This record gives sequence, C-alpha cells and structure tokens, in this order.
Amino acid sequence: MDQTRQLLRHALATLAYRAGKALSGVPASFADMRACASGRSAVEILSHMSDLLNWVGWLARGENGKPHAKPQGWDFEVTRFYTALRRLDDWLASDAPLHCDPRGLFQGPIADALTHVGQLAMLRRLAGSPIRGENYFLADIAVGRVGAEQSAPREEFD
Repeated sequence: MDQTRQLLRHALATLAYRAGKALSGVPASFADMRACASGRSAVEILSHMSDLLNWVGWLARGENGKPHAKPQGWDFEVTRFYTALRRLDDWLASDAPLHCDPRGLFQGPIADALTHVGQLAMLRRLAGSPIRGENYFLADIAVGRVGAEQSAPREEFD
C-alpha cells in the first residue's frame, strides 16, 4: 500500500480515537445540546461527520452521492459514524484506484470531521460532562482501528 493511503488511514484512525472520547459516556440530553440557538446540535454535528466520511468515499471512488442525511437518534448516529469510518478504511486498504487528489480528501472532509470532534468536545464541557485532555502524541492510534473500541489513554490530564 502506498504511503499516501497509509497516511489517510492513519488520519481515519486518529479521527476514530479522538471521536471516541467525545462520543462515549455522554449525558442522556447531550444529543440536543447546542452552543447557541442557531448552532447545530450535537447529534446534527455527528450526523454531518458521517456525511463527510461518506463524501470522502464517493470522491475516492469517483462516484456521486447524496451528502446530507437527516439526523436520527444519538445511538443510531454513533453507529452510523463508525460504520462510515470502517467502510472508508476498508476501501482505502484495498487495491481500488483512487479517483481524486488525496490531499483534497484530507484538507477538506477529513480535516472538517476532525474539527467537528473539537466542537463535540466543547459541547461536552458546556453540558457539564467534559472529556479529559490527553497528550495525543503518545496515544496508541493504529491504522485500521476505526471502531468504537480504542486503546485506553496513555497520558490524560485535567
């Protein structure tokens, strides 16, 4: 596998790891949490993250697709997010040709999804359920590990 695809897969594993902290152990009311009245709710942000991952897949495969799904419940959207990550990672691990510039995939939809993890982390703090900070440089992030099960944090802090 070429280094570019390997780096994209590492970016997806990083996204899964960081999102895992923001998505797990949320209060029951978190799905509807908003920073302001005109902002997206947590479940809307999460749904958008899945849309972004699906978009990456379509671009990579040279396909067109409908990028916006109507948000469902929190548990549904968490499953949808990890399913989209797995589907994309499996495709990147294959020998299928990449039909677009991989830099665009990273700088656009993948980086956007990482930004949204930060928004969810901020909403967690506003909801009174903050996640602990972490030295992500030391995190055990592995290519191909894109599900909800992630390694335990190595060095967290408050």
